[in-house]
Amino acid sequence: MAASRDQTIQEGLLALNAQAWGISFGMLLGGGLFLATNFLVIKGGAQVGKHLALLSAFFPGYRVSFGGSLLGFIYGFVLGWAIGRIIGAVYNKLALR
Repeated sequence: MAASRDQTIQEGLLALNAQAWGISFGMLLGGGLFLATNFLVIKGGAQVGKHLALLSAFFPGYRVSFGGSLLGFIYGFVLGWAIGRIIGAVYNKLALR
């Protein structure tokens, strides 16, 4: 009985909350892209964010503009959420063997 309870407690402590990891990674990627885009928009120049604009190949509709930063936040959040969920799920599978 005590071994079963100890096993349950250990599994509870080892398990990651995959949803929380997804939200954290989503906020990190989405927020980072949002801030980077708006930094370049505010900075201005002849060619604003020519390297960051290459993301439009992966994120349709993304541009280095304020509107593009909002769309980039959504794309970054969804991608980060998926990566975080995968990390959490894989960790839980490996840790709880």
